[in-house]
Amino acid sequence: MQESFAPQLRDLGLEPGDIVLMHSSMKALGATMTPEAFLREILTVLGPQGTLLLPALSYMNVTAQQPVFSVRESEPCVGLLPRTFFRMEGVVRSLHPTHSVCAYGKMAKELTARHILDDTPVGSHSPFMQLKAHGGKLLFVGDVLACCTFMHGIEEMANTPYTLSEGRTRYIIEDYDGNRTPRDMITHDFKGWEQEYERVRDVLAYPDIRTGKVGKANCTLIDAAALARAALAKLGEDLYYFVSKSNA
Repeated sequence: MQESFAPQLRDLGLEPGDIVLMHSSMKALGATMTPEAFLREILTVLGPQGTLLLPALSYMNVTAQQPVFSVRESEPCVGLLPRTFFRMEGVVRSLHPTHSVCAYGKMAKELTARHILDDTPVGSHSPFMQLKAHGGKLLFVGDVLACCTFMHGIEEMANTPYTLSEGRTRYIIEDYDGNRTPRDMITHDFKGWEQEYERVRDVLAYPDIRTGKVGKANCTLIDAAALARAALAKLGEDLYYFVSKSNA
């Protein structure tokens, strides 16, 4: 009999109609099901009115030396589930050379359509930042809270001094029709700093943050708007609260 994680996902707080951006570790699940099956399981829980998003970051594959980003072909560099998701039928991807997002569901096109307008990786038009305006949630499958790309957008909003590069990098962005557009983009530059996003646990409380198990994975579900409010307030007290000095 095929295992099912749907009851655990619902117990964690996922509901029909939710807009959910997931960071994930397939290995942490300890599952025998395929990545496609797990993604379909989440989509079933969200239902036809819901939307699933996954980061499709390509910063390791699209660089100043290899500046062409193809929305169809530039493979995500952040894990098995994103690499699987971006190839699935019906999934759409935002246009950003290093920090694109893939989405499937009712709000997929709306949430991804305006990312191209941002000069920074996680600007106000990015799907990450659009979450907070649409009641979105952040799902972490496995101990991957340190990978919370949403927090980069909060740091951009707070003008933290360690987040963005001083100069710009020229990229070539190829859309679904094969049209290529050159863009001079500001990139992230955390040189000298370690990200400490696990500390979001200290600025949130239930029900804005929920924890549980899905398979063998420790999981966390966070209300995006609540995290934005709490993290911005904390950064107002201490701009360096979510980072520490790197030993490298």
